[in-house]
Amino acid sequence: MSIKAILFDLDNTLMDRDWTFRQFATQLINECLVKMSAEEQEKQIAYMIESDADGYRDKQGFFLELIERLPWVNRPDLAELTRYYKLNYMTHARVMNHGVRTLEQCKALGLRLGVITNGKSELQHGKIDRLGLRPFFDTIVVSGDIGIKKPDPRIYMTALERLGTVAEETIIVGDHPRNDLWGAAELGIRGVWLHRAHTWDVEGRPWQEIHELNELIPLIQEQINP
Repeated sequence: MSIKAILFDLDNTLMDRDWTFRQFATQLINECLVKMSAEEQEKQIAYMIESDADGYRDKQGFFLELIERLPWVNRPDLAELTRYYKLNYMTHARVMNHGVRTLEQCKALGLRLGVITNGKSELQHGKIDRLGLRPFFDTIVVSGDIGIKKPDPRIYMTALERLGTVAEETIIVGDHPRNDLWGAAELGIRGVWLHRAHTWDVEGRPWQEIHELNELIPLIQEQINP
């Protein structure tokens, strides 16, 4: 069936979360920790990246671990570190490579576009607005808005209803095999896996695989009006 709509994940699909978190970690080290060598700084960044678990870890637990383990100049409490994160993290946000151009091309092809993302409403909507991406989308489905998270099939059904398309004429682009693609595939939505940090750990294989967003358009052009 012809492709009429595309759903995109947000973090590490449209927003380069890897870059954003690394830049935030670097700022925190430079502003809040004792002076250290470049080698030690890189070790601390690597530790924070691993402990953060690509953003899937509970923030309170993550922050409490950082408070205990990092060599602070002045050790913060949980409230202070949380405020620091909220104030500074998104100042480093940037769109994934080729993201804007890919969205422009999708719109030029007449496709309906949506975002489907897990997270708190204020945070996820704030990311979209800070990156200037909202005008591209016909619908934005945030788990915090509706109380349902990926990979629950109901969140994908909500997106389809808002787009006015059926599963067979919709594809989804995301970096997380289970949360982005597996749940959608249960409804018949074809998945395009954007390779980032995650390994493929679910049954079957995605419809397509890409390493950069600019690989998407050639894959779908022949599927728009087959």
